[in-house]
Formats: sequence, structure tokens, C-alpha cells
Amino acid sequence: MNENSRYAVGVDVGTSYIRCVVASLDNEAKPRIVGCSQVENSGMKKGVISHLAGPNKALDKALNEAENMSGQDIKKACFSINGCHILSTKTDGMIAINSPKQVVSLDDLDRVEEVASIGKIPNNREILKFIPYSYNLDGQDGIADPMGMNGNRLEVYANIISSLAPHINNIHILAEEMEMNVTSIIPSVMAASEAVLNEKQKESGVVVIDMGATTTGVAIYEEGDIQFLRVVPMGGQNITNDLAICLKITPDIAEEIKLKHALAIERSEHHDIVVKRGREHYSFNTSEIDEIIEARLEEIFEEVRKVLKVAGKDAKLPSGAVLVGGGSNMKKIDEFAKKHLDLATQIGKSNIESSVSEEVFSPEFAVAVGLMLEDTNSDGDLGGHHQREKEQNGFFARLFRRNK
Repeated sequence: MNENSRYAVGVDVGTSYIRCVVASLDNEAKPRIVGCSQVENSGMKKGVISHLAGPNKALDKALNEAENMSGQDIKKACFSINGCHILSTKTDGMIAINSPKQVVSLDDLDRVEEVASIGKIPNNREILKFIPYSYNLDGQDGIADPMGMNGNRLEVYANIISSLAPHINNIHILAEEMEMNVTSIIPSVMAASEAVLNEKQKESGVVVIDMGATTTGVAIYEEGDIQFLRVVPMGGQNITNDLAICLKITPDIAEEIKLKHALAIERSEHHDIVVKRGREHYSFNTSEIDEIIEARLEEIFEEVRKVLKVAGKDAKLPSGAVLVGGGSNMKKIDEFAKKHLDLATQIGKSNIESSVSEEVFSPEFAVAVGLMLEDTNSDGDLGGHHQREKEQNGFFARLFRRNK
């Protein structure tokens, strides 16, 4: 790839794996995936970095593999962030328009967002995304963009996605060790949503469930925007650990059983299975495997349903649920989710048209692909909407420098 060519990169810093996706961009910023990698990770706990040495080593290897495949020297990327510390907070704010002609300016938009933010987010947290749902100008509601309109009083209704500041700092430190720039940091489940959802789903109402190794992210969309986000501290690794403990086997054998022999729903008849490891042969009946897995899956999806209830969307999303992440590779997991959530359910597939590798269409790559798509917004001429996002990022950087 030519050094001057435009490219976008997503780096998913997961508990078990670091995944990287590299795409070249045409003149219309349309991505074509030209490189990807997946490397085992360590030094993570419940989605957050607990020891930098592990992710540092894994990221270095993942970048090298992605660079070798793509031919691109990676100097920037959009990174994921995960963990139960990520929250979404509904907010609002109001200001008076003070320009001589009473015309809404960029400064007014910054001020109303500042009013909606200060005091709503504690000082130990930082804003990842400020999502304005709508504006109200002198009683006229439902305005998408009031820029240039006349009025005296401007209100905003919004959603703030925030994270604990130390976890954001660790992502920046990790990137700096690789001599990379961080174009943005996005919650994993939000990134996955960008990869697998279409506008119709976002408009009608849908929940994306990102089943990672030790966390399950839940993002609810309606009316075109994210309405609610929570992260449940359980994932696929918990199922693997349960199998390892109850069956008295090693985690690698338990993982093989989970992916190859487990069934998330009740099967018509049970049978014996045999797993070979060198000279050792391990024999189990599917009944004991299913019993172990069912108990943990019920616990995970009970927590997911609690999130839906808190958001007021329990069994009330027309476009149902979309499952992504490595945990969604379990056989019949979509049918299990449909039964326990009372929602139509499908396995998510990335909405990309061109890729050098079929691997990126698998649900565990949804986060990395979504991050890559987000990174396209930081490359080249972004246009009004994306330019506005960049300006917002600048505003919040100034805001939090003042608060610290």
C-alpha cells in the first residue's frame, strides 16, 4: 500500500484477544479491508487493563501481523474500551442566545453542551461520546441541528457515554508504547453496533449484545440513536471455567467442548462425546455438559434482561436482539436468547462489502470492524456531521482540562 494512501484502523483490546482490522479508503472514504490479525491477550480483568505488559506484547504482535498483511505502516487507530465502569447518562441543558442577531452559533452549541455536561459527570470520569438527541429553540422541539437558526433560548436533550479516566489513560499509554495516535476511544458494544446494525434497526428499536470473554455489553438503540448502555461482568470465559471445574478438565479442553459439542438449547437426545489430547481420552455425556452451560447462560441473560427492564425496553424492541462477540459462536445461542429475552434474535454480521479475509465477517471481529468504520470518520474531508464531532471532542478536551 502506498504511504500516501488513506487508511483506517480499528484495534479491539479484548480480555482474551487483541484484534486489529486495517482498511484502505477510496475517494469516497469507502473502506476495503486489506489486513487483519488476532492475537491472544493477557493482563486484562473484566474488560479493563490490569497489567500493561500483557496487552503491550499482544498489541505489538497484532500490529505486526496486520501490517504484514496490509502493507501499511500503522501510525493511528481507533481503540476499544470495555468494562462495567462505562455508563450512559441522560441529560439536558439550556442557555440564552447572546449573539447580536440571536442566531445560533457554534459557540452556542458548545455552551449548551457544556451546561448539559458539567455536574452530571463526576470528575473521575471522562466523556467518550456526547450524543445530542434533539434541540429545542424557543419552544420549537425536535430540532436535529439548530445551527444558524434564530431564537432566544436553546435547550439540548442528550445522552453522555462516559468512562473512568484511569482506564482511558491506560489505552493512551498502550498506544504511545507503539508510537501510535489514538483517533478515538469507543465502548466495545457501541463499536460492534456500528458494524452490524443498519439505520432501519436503529430507528425501530434493537439491542446489541456483545458476548465477550469476561463481559457482556448491552447497547439499546431507538429513534436512530443509542438510548442505553451497560456492561454485565460475565461472558464466555465464565462458561469455559464452569466446564473446567465441574468436569475436572483443563480450560483448553473445556473451550473445545463448549464450541464443538455444547448446545445452548435443550437437545432431543443425549450422547457420549470423546475429546482426545495426545494419549489422553476424555469422555463425557452431553447431558452434563448442557446442564453446566445452561446454568451460566441463564445467569448471563437474566442480567441482560435486567438491563432491558431498567431501560424500559423489556420485550419491546421491534428489531429484536443482535448477538456479537466470541460467545455468540456457541451453537443455537440465538435460539436460547430468543426464548429468554422474548425478542427476535440473530447473530450479527459486519456490514462491509469488501475484505481480503473472510475472518472479519465472524461475530468476534464485529468490534474491530466497527472501530475501523469509526476511524474512517477521522480521515480526510469528513463533512458537516463528522466535522461537528471533531469540534465536540475539542470542546470536551478543554472542558476536562479545566475540571482537573
